[in-house]
Order: sequence, then C-alpha cells, then structure tokens
Amino acid sequence: MNTKGFIFDLDGVIVDTAKYHYLSWKQLANELGFDITLTQNEQLKGVSRVRSLEIILGWGNKTLSEEAFEKYMAEKNENYLSHIAQMDEGEILPDVPKILNYLQEKQQGIALGSASKNARTILQKVNLFENFQAIADGNNVSKAKPDPEVFLLAAKQLNIKPSDCIVFEDAVAGVTAANAAGMISIGIGSKETLGHADYIFNDFTEIQTSFIDELINR
Repeated sequence: MNTKGFIFDLDGVIVDTAKYHYLSWKQLANELGFDITLTQNEQLKGVSRVRSLEIILGWGNKTLSEEAFEKYMAEKNENYLSHIAQMDEGEILPDVPKILNYLQEKQQGIALGSASKNARTILQKVNLFENFQAIADGNNVSKAKPDPEVFLLAAKQLNIKPSDCIVFEDAVAGVTAANAAGMISIGIGSKETLGHADYIFNDFTEIQTSFIDELINR
C-alpha cells in the first residue's frame, strides 16, 4: 500500500487561532498608540513573532529598544496564551477530524508543520494530539516559512521522502515553503491569495475522501 505524508499547518488549517493572534497584537499596538486592522493581520499569517512585531512597528512608525522589544514580545505571548487556555474541541475547523480519521484508517503518515511554539499545547487542548505521529514546530525549527525547513523536518520525522508529502496551508508563505520543499501544496482559503498552490479549497468541507485516495495513489 502507498504511504504518503500528510502535513498540516495549525493556525487557520486545523484551528482558527489567527483571531487570538490578532486580538493580542491589536492590544499591543493600542498600548503603543495606534491600531491594526484585520486586513493588516492577514500579512502576519505564518510569520514568526519577531518578524510580526517588526512589521507592526513599521506600520505604527515606532521604534523600540532591544529590551522593550523583548518585553512586548513576551507580553503578546502571555496575552495569546491566556486566550488559548480557554480552547476546546469546539475550536476545530469544520471536517478536519473527518480527514484526519480517514488518513488514520488508511494508515498514512500524519504530521504537523507549524511555526507556532504553542502547537503541542493547542493540539492537546482540542484533543487532537494523538492524531499526529510527528510534530515540527517553532520549538525545533530555526527558519520561518517561506523557508521549507519545517516541512522537510516533518517529512524526516515521518521517514517519508518530501516528494511523497502533501501539505495543507492557509498562508502565502506556507504554500511557498511547501512548493520549495518539492511537496504537493493544498491551499485552504481563497484562490486570490493562494493561487500558487497545486490545489485550493475554501475549507475541509470541500475535500472529499475520493480526493484523498487520489493523493495516496499518485
């Protein structure tokens, strides 16, 4: 039987934690005397915490000392963690469990490939931790997407070659990283944003098990 590696991003693919990042960054920007919009927040998807704060400071035309920069990063994370501490299975995006369960039935490799340092905590909160055989996240990778490091590490952990891996991503940088890794990229979101993905679906409710079978049998 064919065994492929199915690698999932976390934020915006399995759960929608983007809203919590937004609320936390917005609070930080407000403290610094300006505001950020949901549209601007789209540009922070899949971007590391350090880079996100640099971008936000640019929007507000602000500069911080190294010490203040570190303080605000820690404060943002504390705020974000207070939000995710309240998470439960109700936060899982529609039909994600259906696809995960189907992949398990088919004995496929399942991994997480996320920039988040809180990925394990979130998976445990929503009761999906046991579904993943491998986790590559912000704790064991040093290069942020669009660098393919996180997906290549996930493939290595699954012991499946990159060309036999399929990535589910909602961010431009993530799709770019999957393509750079030589993997099949599946965009979860809009065609306008993720046009460079091999396949695009609005969400998992549009993904049929017959499509998963096609990917497995390629």
